[in-house]
Amino acid sequence: MNINGTLTLLATVLLPVFLPAAPAGLENAERSPLSTFFLAPTRIVWQSAAGVQNGGSLLKPHAGQAVLKEPQPPCVLAAKTNAPAGILLDFGKEVHGYVELITPLTKDQAKLRQVRVRFGESVSEAMAEPGGKQNAQNDHAIRDQVVTLPWLGKKMVGPSGFRFVRIDNADANLPVALSEVRAVVQIRDLPQVGAFKCDDERLNRIWQVGAYTVHLNMQEYLWDGIKRDRLVWIGDMHPEVSTIHAVFGFNEVVPRSLDLTRQVTPVTEWMNGISSYSMWWVLIHEDLWLHQGNRPYLEEQKTYLTALLQRLAKLIGPDGREHIDGMRFLDWPSSPNQQGVTAGLQGLLVMTLESGARLMTTLGDTATARLCMEAAARGRQIVPDVNKSKSGAALLSLAGMMDAKQTSDTVLKVGGPKDVSTFYGFYVLQALARSGDADTALDFIRTYWGAMLDLGATTFWEDFNLDWLPNAGRIDELVPAGKKDIHGDYGAYCYLGFRHSLCHGWASGPTAWLSQNVLGVKPLEPGCKRVRIAPQLGNLKWAEGAYPTPFGPIRVRHERRLDGTISSKIDAPKEIQIESVH
Repeated sequence: MNINGTLTLLATVLLPVFLPAAPAGLENAERSPLSTFFLAPTRIVWQSAAGVQNGGSLLKPHAGQAVLKEPQPPCVLAAKTNAPAGILLDFGKEVHGYVELITPLTKDQAKLRQVRVRFGESVSEAMAEPGGKQNAQNDHAIRDQVVTLPWLGKKMVGPSGFRFVRIDNADANLPVALSEVRAVVQIRDLPQVGAFKCDDERLNRIWQVGAYTVHLNMQEYLWDGIKRDRLVWIGDMHPEVSTIHAVFGFNEVVPRSLDLTRQVTPVTEWMNGISSYSMWWVLIHEDLWLHQGNRPYLEEQKTYLTALLQRLAKLIGPDGREHIDGMRFLDWPSSPNQQGVTAGLQGLLVMTLESGARLMTTLGDTATARLCMEAAARGRQIVPDVNKSKSGAALLSLAGMMDAKQTSDTVLKVGGPKDVSTFYGFYVLQALARSGDADTALDFIRTYWGAMLDLGATTFWEDFNLDWLPNAGRIDELVPAGKKDIHGDYGAYCYLGFRHSLCHGWASGPTAWLSQNVLGVKPLEPGCKRVRIAPQLGNLKWAEGAYPTPFGPIRVRHERRLDGTISSKIDAPKEIQIESVH
């Protein structure tokens, strides 16, 4: 069995969220939306020089069950000279879930063994000691702990986000035998309805990695990180939801997460304590409305949405300047440039109010819609200096408050993808597309997001800086002498060193961007009843793929003719009106 080409599975226990009833005796139990898959390790990255016997047995096929007669000799960790014996396993790609340790029949069953288990999103994190200058942490998910193993049984350890697991014998006097070690992967069992392929395999892989990054974060709620920040952050959700629209179509994790945050946030406060995140909540709802057209759900938001928009409208003064209170934040790398943040917030607030006006018109509240439009019109009079901030410039360009081409030439393209972030890079790409410069956007994707893949990444990171690249080691190998540890030595703000998440949904922007702009799919009416197809191939020869809608996927293929024009083949459900623009 295979999920979207991402996991080779040994066994499955499927627990779909919409099964009609719980098993007898568990009628009051809540059914999990997650499915469980078992994944075997693919290689041994490292083992201690002494004390490890039969390590290769852990790479051979197993039954996932303790047995009275082992098919091959168990792996034994036997400490030598009071030093722990340890082994580091690679599961081949980032996953979310647990590691399961299965023990064999031994003679001295009365003596329970202990092992130290360390998870890592990189090899170096799995090898790290707690704290120190590289900041190995146990917050949100425990990545480093000592556990007691049963005799002739199983022990699950976790959960966390990880690719690598190091296991050490914790007691020098008691050897530990392991029949099997496997990852217990927890993920929503979803098909990829959307698809993307072009003549550049690097872009194809980036699209798929972005899709997988978000898929891992679609847990009971939509998180932004599976190791650290296993939380619902509304601003971070915007690129994630854009990717979900492009890859999976509707999934209940989106409204479930939007509603959770609304329910725990009085309208007098900002979502997640950040003013811009309440704005993103509005923008996500308009995207959801356009893609899904679920009017009853939109109606459920009316009371809160009305009060929030009335509060936001008051934040634009008579002079047109925003007066946003509370935490003034776009994303972490933008934070030192507060002038750029101010410019971005001005543009984001205008976009939010105009989006809110459209939603309130749909909901029949013309008074609140007019209040929003009047405030947005005042806000458009003020275009703050972005102070070279690519994030701030992108938002003003997307709001239509700065000339898109001029902004691209004077700010966004300067220095190439330098000063782009994994979160707001999505909006830089969108602004480049708005200016008609798909070539530069594609180059940014290849260079910036592609560099993470070159370093061994299988998911995209919380942050990345091209300045980290010179002399950096890969994340899937022990850091060679003289090389820099790109995981442990870098990071900033709240994600220093190993606290830095290497699977962060907000970094998936290129996946949504490639579907929205290269395939060129944009809903124009709620529920995708009318959709524009306007491909921007840039320097690509061809691109093809599928985009989910409530009526089924739209399938497209675009090819560049010898004269530079584009020919398109579009296969859309009959319920959808297509506007093709070339």
